[in-house]
Amino acid sequence: MAKPTYKELLDAGVHFGHLKKKWNPKMAPYIFMERKGIHVIDLNRTLDNMDRAANAMKQIARSGKKILFVATKKQARNIVKNAAESVNMPYVTDRWLGGMMTNFSTIRRSVKKKQSIEKMLADTTLSSITKKERLTLSRERDKLDKVLGGIENMTRIPAAVFIVDISHEHLAVAEAHRLGVKTFGIVDTNSDPNQIDYAIPGNDDASKSVEIITNYVAEAIREGLEERKATKTEKESAK
Repeated sequence: MAKPTYKELLDAGVHFGHLKKKWNPKMAPYIFMERKGIHVIDLNRTLDNMDRAANAMKQIARSGKKILFVATKKQARNIVKNAAESVNMPYVTDRWLGGMMTNFSTIRRSVKKKQSIEKMLADTTLSSITKKERLTLSRERDKLDKVLGGIENMTRIPAAVFIVDISHEHLAVAEAHRLGVKTFGIVDTNSDPNQIDYAIPGNDDASKSVEIITNYVAEAIREGLEERKATKTEKESAK
């Protein structure tokens, strides 16, 4: 996986933090300077932490475990969804339902309900459903798909979560803590980096910044999956 250069991070605006008055003092080790009342993130620390996080995520993927991608901010949704789908990982990009992980059995029931509705709608021979009922079912299916579509194939609690903006996604962070799930995330200057296991200091508001970091960790996951596949093939050939 090709690590982004210092210049590429700079061009993507990864170094732009929040206004000084909005900062979290625990981010002090990751702040390079203050300019015109705005904190500037130390990109050397960003690169180091991206490496640590990517390597750890690569190992998780290699072990065959799932990493849940979470980003419900408008400017990050599509980026995170595309990255997660590219490596066949679950994602939440509409809104975080309370109990998404801590009350997983209830969430799974909702997913099964969605799948049941889809089967009914797909069955063209079913004449007992009126036009109005079909429309109601379609709306319910769409509503469930919006919230649960990204985790439909997640049959168990993930081994880790990758979060864009840990302050905005504080519910996801709290649930991960309760379950002992590893946490990775992009952390801006207004957040507490000690809230997660692998903090990547960076601008979590600009889409280019989110994209360059998210795509890098997704590439690491892809490598982990490919290594797992290669190892599996070797073992089968040796039999």
